[in-house]
Parts: sequence; C-alpha cells; structure tokens
Amino acid sequence: MKWFENAVFYHIYPIGYFGCPRVNDRQSEPSHVILRLIDDIPHIKELGCNAIYFGPVFESVAHGYDTIDYTTIDRRLGTNEDFKKVCDALHENGIKVVLDGVFNHVGRDFGPFLDVREHKHSSSKKDWFHIGDGNSPYNDGFYYEGWEGHYELVKLNLFNPDVKNYIKDCVTGWKNEFGIDGLRLDVAYCLDLNFLRELHGHCRWLSEDFFLLGETLHGDYNTWMNDEMLDSVTNYECYKGLFSSFNDMNMFEIAHSINRQFGSENWCIYRGKHLFTFVDNHDVTRIASMLKVKEHLAPIYTLMFTMPGIPAVYYGSEYGVLGDKRGGSDDILRPEFNAEQMKNDGICDLTAHIGALAKIQKEHPAAACGDYKQVQLTNRQYAFSRSCDGECLITVINADGAPFTFNLGRGGRAVDLISGTEVEMSGLTLPAYSSMVLKV
Repeated sequence: MKWFENAVFYHIYPIGYFGCPRVNDRQSEPSHVILRLIDDIPHIKELGCNAIYFGPVFESVAHGYDTIDYTTIDRRLGTNEDFKKVCDALHENGIKVVLDGVFNHVGRDFGPFLDVREHKHSSSKKDWFHIGDGNSPYNDGFYYEGWEGHYELVKLNLFNPDVKNYIKDCVTGWKNEFGIDGLRLDVAYCLDLNFLRELHGHCRWLSEDFFLLGETLHGDYNTWMNDEMLDSVTNYECYKGLFSSFNDMNMFEIAHSINRQFGSENWCIYRGKHLFTFVDNHDVTRIASMLKVKEHLAPIYTLMFTMPGIPAVYYGSEYGVLGDKRGGSDDILRPEFNAEQMKNDGICDLTAHIGALAKIQKEHPAAACGDYKQVQLTNRQYAFSRSCDGECLITVINADGAPFTFNLGRGGRAVDLISGTEVEMSGLTLPAYSSMVLKV
C-alpha cells in the first residue's frame, strides 16, 4: 500500500491560517509566523491526520496563486529556514508534506514576465508566456493570455521546454530543501497533458512514492488520473453530492455517484483508484454554513471518511466554524487559526469524531482500499460495505430526525468503531442524526 492510500490530510491555506496580510508589501522583513505550526502539531495528530496539504507558500503578490518567486517562502509566512524547520518537525511526527504546485500561471511581477513588460516583443522570455499583438487590460503594449480572463494571473507556456525545465528544477529544489512528499497541482484540468506526463516522470525520479494530486472539477477524472500522470484528483462530483444529499434528504444522489465511480458493476470508472475527498476547502463555503441541519455535521464526515477515497479536513472545520462564500469573498473561508476562538465560535466540536474516523482509515485496510457495495438505501438512510482481505466494514447513516431500524441482511454482533460499543446487527436501530461504522 502506498502511503497516500490510507492517508488523512489536514488542509491548510497558510496566508489565512497564520493571519497574514492579504497583500504582500514586499518591503517588510520575514515574519516567521509559519513556525507557529510546530505548536499545532499535537492538535493535528489528535485529529488523526498524517499528511498536510499546504496551499501556496512561495512569494506572491497577494493570495498565493499569483507567484513571483518559486524558490523563496513568502515573507508574510517566514523564511526558507523557517519552513524547513516546520517540515522537519512534521516528518519527525510522522506527517507527510504536500505543497501547492501553481504551474499554470504566475503573478505579473514574476521575474521573466517583468522582463517581457520591460522589453515587450524583444524580450528573451516572451516565449515563456502566450504573448500576442494588441494590448492588455494593464496597458502593457502587448497582449497576453490570463487564466480564465484573470489578467493578474499570467498563463505560462507549458509547451516551452525552458519553462518545463524551470518548473522541474523548482520541484527538485523543494524536494532537496524541504523534503516534500508530494504536490497538489492547481487547476490541473488546465495543464497540458504532455506536461503532466513529464512532471510525473520527473517526480518518480525524485522518489518512487512522490504523490501527485490534481485539482479537477468535471469530466472523466481518468483523463488526468492514470499510471502516466496523477495519482489522485479532487472528487468534486462527490463533494456536491455529499452536502446536497443531506440538504435535500436524498441519499440516492450521493449513492448514485459513489456507485458510478466505485461500485461492482462493469461500468464503474474509478474502481481501485483513490480520489481526494472533502466536504469543504479554501474555495467553497464551509460545510457548517452549507448544511441546513447542523446535526448532519458528524454524519457527513462519517460518510466522507468511509466512502472510497483519501479524506481531507480543512483547518477549522473540525470545530464547525462558519464561512459563507456566497457573499462574494474568499477571505471569510480563510480565517486565522486559533483553536480556542474557533471552539467558541464554531457550532460543533468534531475533533474526537474525526479522530475516530481517521483511526479507522489508517488502521483498517477495508476503509482505505476495500471494495464498495450498497447495502441499504432510502431517501434519509444509507448503508454500504467496504471489504478487503477478509475484513468487512459497514457504514450506517441515519440522516433523519427520528430513529430508524435498518435491515442489513445479516445478524450477529458487530463493533461500532466510532464509539467502541458492541451492537446487534439484526434490527439495528440508529438514533436521529447518527452514524456507525461496524466491523463485522
């Protein structure tokens, strides 16, 4: 089993997590706030997380995805020496480190693009980008392609060998300097597939177990997730199905998606693969704000953790903190991490519940690599099994506001791995808004 197949990720957006200014003045001295993460390692371990996915950490103009220097930690966070200390401490505690690889675009102050801004079509770096005749919204005197119409994000030319070699050299530097264990590729759905193949080969050369995760939204995830490209991609299909199944009291939606992706029928398209699963992240409304019934918070995490995939917890959501992007700003999704404050402000402390689920994911092969079979399904109830190497786990979800008696098709005793209690499977009744993971 590869390390990421039974990993539990903690997702940190660093600029928010450490309360950094939202704009980099690029004049101040490094802040060293990233060292605070060392003090948070016990909390991360209490959650059962054994990997961290860091959002952008390199010098940028503002939000991190507008990189201006791929070799220097953002001064708002600290120094390269600071980040190495953090990575060393994480590794000493058995926690893997995955960085955001923002390779589709850069900020306007990225060195090679500054050269283009100065010398325009005579710049030796013009072929690093998609430069054309005309003008830009910034009145540069030339046209360039921005990411999805955002001209503060300058699209790199990933067909240019010099650009590809530059990126691979940067990744090598991150591996050598910080000992990183993988990359999450921003907007992987925009990246040239041949570039992904090259990057895959380079990262396998760096380390056989180097993890490559890609951000994808729609379409057939096999386009990016295969033996030549990425190990995993973000499962946005099931992200939507998770919260809307609870909100609409329609478990058929998420059950259909999971069965389509991982079921036993021949048409299932991702069986045996490990998609990256989540209920919220730095780009979408917090799950505590998304759910209509707040008692659904614990059951939705049970479902997310035990369905096929690699589960991730977005920092602060373990306390049920609120954050609604529908008002138009991402900043509300990215607050400074303060455990005590978040406990007070959040609507539900899920730390122990998530810790129990993480233990299941890490210690039971059926949870990490087992097959998937639907056991019972109604609008408000859902039961499914995961089996591997003679072990069988059955997840049981009651999303209703009243108790429900399941028909699991089997009798005998089983242990609920969340609570540690023993139950009788025949005629099993779950209280309202509750869940179990039964070891048969």
